[in-house]
Amino acid sequence: MWSGLQDISSAALLNVNTTKDQHSTLPHHATTIDKIPDKVLLKIFSYLPHNQIGRMARVCKKWRMIAYDSRLWTHVSLRPEISGLHVTNLETLLALISIRFGTVANSPSLRYIELPMELITHTVLHELAHKCPNLTHMLLDFSTAMQLHDFNDLHSFPTKLRTMCICLSEVIFMEGFMRKIYNFINGLEVLHLVGTYEKAVEEEEEEIYEVINIHKLKSAVPNLRVVNLYGINFVDDSHVEAFSSNCIQLECLALNYCSKFTGSVLKLLLQRCKRLRCLLLPHTSLQSENVMMVEWEKTSLQELDITATELSSECLIDLLKRAPPLRYLSAGQQDGFNDLVLKEYVESGNIKNLIAFDVDRNENISEEMLLQFLRIQGPNLRGLQLSFIPHLTEQFWNSSLPLLKNMKILIMGMPEGCCQKVQSKVHIDSLMDGIANHCPLMERIEARWSSDTLRFSDRSSKAIDAIRIKCPRLRCLTLNDGKYFEMVKSNFERADRMTVVRSITNYTVTLVYLLNFYKDLIFN
Repeated sequence: MWSGLQDISSAALLNVNTTKDQHSTLPHHATTIDKIPDKVLLKIFSYLPHNQIGRMARVCKKWRMIAYDSRLWTHVSLRPEISGLHVTNLETLLALISIRFGTVANSPSLRYIELPMELITHTVLHELAHKCPNLTHMLLDFSTAMQLHDFNDLHSFPTKLRTMCICLSEVIFMEGFMRKIYNFINGLEVLHLVGTYEKAVEEEEEEIYEVINIHKLKSAVPNLRVVNLYGINFVDDSHVEAFSSNCIQLECLALNYCSKFTGSVLKLLLQRCKRLRCLLLPHTSLQSENVMMVEWEKTSLQELDITATELSSECLIDLLKRAPPLRYLSAGQQDGFNDLVLKEYVESGNIKNLIAFDVDRNENISEEMLLQFLRIQGPNLRGLQLSFIPHLTEQFWNSSLPLLKNMKILIMGMPEGCCQKVQSKVHIDSLMDGIANHCPLMERIEARWSSDTLRFSDRSSKAIDAIRIKCPRLRCLTLNDGKYFEMVKSNFERADRMTVVRSITNYTVTLVYLLNFYKDLIFN
C-alpha cells in the first residue's frame, strides 16, 4: 500500500516538475525595461540630473540615443557645484553644443544655460549664438575669475535672450566684455547682477571696485521689466537713478544687501517708472527723511520689502498710511515697528489687499496688537512670519490659528541660542492640531523652536498624522534637529512623502514664494 502511494506521489511530483519545466520554456509576456516604450523612457530620464543622464548613455545603444535627445537638454547648468556636470575642456563643450544643444529635426533646443568662468570664451558664445536659436536664459559666472579670456574676437552673441544673470568678480573689470555684447542684449527683460556680499562682510577693509559700468549698461537694455542687483557693494543711488532714466517699463526692482543705497532717488524712481509694482530693499541703508519725501499715494506699488533698514517709527507710520493697497509687506528687524505703527496701519492704512505679512524679530509689537491685526486681516492672509518674537507663546498661536483659514506659508518660533529665551515650554501637538484643523491649504511651515523648548510625547504621532492627512498640499515642514524632528520625519517617510520634513540647518522658509515676480527673481 505504502509503496503504491509512494509511486503515485513520485509520479505526481514528476508530472509537476515536467509541467513547471514546460511552462518555464514557454514564451511569457512579462514586461522588462527593454520593452518600455521610448516615450516612457524619455519621461523617466527627464527627472534625472544631467550628470546621471550621461551615465545612462553608457548602458546600451538605445539608452544612448534617448540620452542624446535634445528635449532632455533644454535647461543646462555647467557649473559643477550646482549641477554636478563638469565639462573639462572647450572641445567637449563645443561638441555638446553641436550634438545635444542645437536644433535637430525641429526638436526643442537649448533654452537655458549656466556657464562657469573657464567656459566663457568667444568661441563658445559664437557657437551658442549660431546653433541655439531658442536660447532665452543665460547665466555667466565670473565670481571666481582672476583674469578674463580675450574677447577681442567676440563678434556674435545670442540675440534672443530675455533673461541674463552675471555673477560679478570682486577684482575683474567687465567693461571689455560688456562693450562687445551691448548691441546684442537690447531685448533683455530680466537682468540679474550678483555681487560678492558674503565676501565683503568678511573683508570689510578691502578696497571696493566698480567692476561693471552700470551707467553704460542701462543704455543697452531699455526694455527691462525686472532688475535684481543682489549684494553689490558698490551700488548706490546714482546707479538706481541710471536705470530709472532709461528703463521706464520697469516693474520690479530688487536691491537686496546693497548697503550704499540710501533712498535719495526713490522719489525720482517712482515718478519715472510708473509701472513699478515690486520694490525690494532689505538690508539697505534707507534714510527715513528720503522715504518720507516719496509720494507713495501716487505710485502703483503692490509689494514692498524694507527688512532691516532701521527706519524710524514716524517714517513707518507715514509710509504705511500713504502707501497704496499692498499685497506683500516685509518689515522685519525694525526696532521702530511697534504697536503704534501697526495700529495706525490697521486704522488709517489700506490693508484690504494684504496677503503676505512679515514682521520677523520685531519685539516691540505686543501680543494683543498682533491678535487685533489678525482678527481683521487673518482670513485674507496667505503668508505670515512672526518668528524671533519671544513673547508670542503657545496661547497666542492657539488663538491665532483659527483666524488663518487661507494660510499657505507660516513661520513661527524662537530658535535656540537667541538673546531672549522662550519662558515656557511649547506644546507642539496642540499647534499641529490647530494647523491641521484650521489651515487645510497649508504648503510650507517652519517652526523654529529648539528641541529643548518643545513639549511632546509618544502620542504626538496622532497630531503628526492629522497634519499629514488634513494638509495634503504640505510640501515643506522645517524643524530644528532633535527627537521631535526625527519623529515627524519618520512619520512622513512611512507615508512615502520623503522630502517634506527638512532641517533648519539646510533649509529656511520665507514668504518670497508669494511675490508676483518670484520666478523672475530666481537667479541660482
